[in-house]
Amino acid sequence: MQRRGLSPVPGFARAALVPSVFALSVLATPAFAGRAPAAAHAPPPRAATAAVVNQRVAAINAARFAPGKPSVAVLLRAQAWLARARFSPGAIDGRTGANLVHVVKAYQYARGLPASGAIDQATWDRLAREPSSALPAARLYVITARDVAGPFAPDVGSDLLKLAALPAGPQFSTPLEALAARFHMSQDRLAALNPGVDFRRAGVPIVVIDAAAAPFRKGDVRSIRVSKTADLVAAFDAKGRLLAAYPATVGSKERPSPSGVHQVVSVSLPASYVYDPARLTWGPRAHRKFTIKPGPKGPVGTVWIALNAPSYGIHGSPRAELIGKSASHGCVRLTNWDAENLASGVSPGVTVAFRGWDGPAGRCLSRGRGSAADR
Repeated sequence: MQRRGLSPVPGFARAALVPSVFALSVLATPAFAGRAPAAAHAPPPRAATAAVVNQRVAAINAARFAPGKPSVAVLLRAQAWLARARFSPGAIDGRTGANLVHVVKAYQYARGLPASGAIDQATWDRLAREPSSALPAARLYVITARDVAGPFAPDVGSDLLKLAALPAGPQFSTPLEALAARFHMSQDRLAALNPGVDFRRAGVPIVVIDAAAAPFRKGDVRSIRVSKTADLVAAFDAKGRLLAAYPATVGSKERPSPSGVHQVVSVSLPASYVYDPARLTWGPRAHRKFTIKPGPKGPVGTVWIALNAPSYGIHGSPRAELIGKSASHGCVRLTNWDAENLASGVSPGVTVAFRGWDGPAGRCLSRGRGSAADR
């Protein structure tokens, strides 16, 4: 997904922002935490001014690790740092969960830290030293006319025939959904960070998390490992060093992913989706073969990395928040932005090894190339 520049606000780049008591109080409100206000009859909050948004941004960027349960601001900052280092938490949501634990464990392994899966002081300090962590984790963004213009499409769910009938393909349904995807955030967290905002209005300043990872150079990724039990995809260089890790949805009990070692045969971006009842055992099999146009909410998202196992691949997803939490039809689903990042470094011939995660991080991540143990 292409990353657009952030709209500047006069004085923002020059101001020395210090988190105010007001801004810090916002971080503790039910809205910021993603919970509904207790009083259902309370009037809706008003959208914040640019000055207030800047205070909220500064409060997130000033967050520091402390022992105990991490705050939302600490988690947002850590998730942004991990994502930029190519150890993606998936949709940034300021919460702990299995996706974050697995990717933190992978990051710790790659950096020579004890692989506990918890963000501790040593992990926080190492993340802070990453070159990509030099930029602020949170930024102010002004919603543009282009953001509210779309293109958008009705949300028809996963019905393949309805998706195929969309004239412009399966697009996002709302500006909120599109903005959350652009900034690699969950919709709930983006809305909670910006109480009272109508995301359909141009010119409104909002808080966003700036977490896009730099693309690879083509050929940087020489092998991929897929953990079926940890729902993780790991990328390695020619020397077997761990370069990146992404949370994934890997098959299901009814339609498991393949086993053993396979190879990438092609990379398609953007990706259309071809439904062929002669090759698939699910879906509207009474219909003839048909194609769904490319779009971020298509069955394979924006990217298709085809494998030499027929009908299997690594691809994007129309529902970023469900990665690692739902089943697939046998393929490997990533968020669209993670699939695009992985695809930037992948060429035909890259090996893809499928295996379970049967022990510490090192068990799954220490061998970057497909070996006899994977077959």
